[in-house]
Amino acid sequence: MEARDTVVHVFADTPEPPYTAVIFTSRRTQDDVEGYAATAEAMEELASTQPGYLGIETVEDASTGLGLTVSYWATEGHGRAWKQVAEHARAQRLGRERWYRGYRVRIATVERAYGFGDAGPP
Repeated sequence: MEARDTVVHVFADTPEPPYTAVIFTSRRTQDDVEGYAATAEAMEELASTQPGYLGIETVEDASTGLGLTVSYWATEGHGRAWKQVAEHARAQRLGRERWYRGYRVRIATVERAYGFGDAGPP
């Protein structure tokens, strides 16, 4: 992934609520940018193969290192199971060691959802 000021993916195509949102907010270092990008892409691909996976939305501001990723899961248990996947656990460890200055994880139940307009790429 080449460096850009902002990276945005399309909206996740989620079902009618309720479902679970795992909200990951982070501040990145500038260490190993290529390794981070490759790992992030691999984790998105791996997550999409997990039971209960519904989709992902992510945005990153390269100028500040602030990132926000929301992954959607059929249930809280599915989201919790994703945290335990060995490859994901390894990526989490690397994140703490190399890529993140700090992060927060929040788990929420989506009770209502609505929207407007085109959800495709910019």
